Amino acid sequence: MIAIVDYGVGNLFSLVSSLRRIGADAKVTGNAEEILNADKIILPGVGAFEDAIKKLRSAGLDKTLKEAAAQGKDIMGICLGMQLLFEKSYEYGEHEGLGLLRGSVVPMEGYIPEGLKVPHIGWNGLHFTRKHGLFRYITEGECVYFVHSYFACDCEDSLIATAEYGKELTAAVAKDNVMGCQFHPEKSGDAGLSILKAFCEGVEK
Repeated sequence: MIAIVDYGVGNLFSLVSSLRRIGADAKVTGNAEEILNADKIILPGVGAFEDAIKKLRSAGLDKTLKEAAAQGKDIMGICLGMQLLFEKSYEYGEHEGLGLLRGSVVPMEGYIPEGLKVPHIGWNGLHFTRKHGLFRYITEGECVYFVHSYFACDCEDSLIATAEYGKELTAAVAKDNVMGCQFHPEKSGDAGLSILKAFCEGVEK
């Protein structure tokens, strides 16, 4: 069973639908025991980092996710969910993340060239920075769908893909059993479904 962590952030319908489309047994849950007993875990998220991490902590799910990671359980963060995996975010202040991956989340504004709109919304091709099992069913350059104003940096040890939006931005990360996509695979057509399929099947560590 794939546990989709429910902590009151975001509409999870499209993610559940995508997982069921590829034949995965997916369940939306905020129950710590169910999450720890799941085969794999997906941490979604939309909105602001501070609000999301507070909701995770108030529900005690930050500890649940850290315990699952320590057990070697496969975890994938999506969009804001990926950002929560890092040590810190500088979105409207400085906020501590889950610390499952090294790196920080910083604003795109002031980093990308002037004239490019923030948030970054749209389809961009993936550039693989190293081989990883998440991408075994797709090829270099396939496009996926992004919606974000912040991006992960100083994460070279986990970086597996970038996307170009004026400059190269972190698109996907993976370190052992902890993975993340800045884009929305559930909104990225066949390429996104292929990435979800690879995650559900399991990837080499």
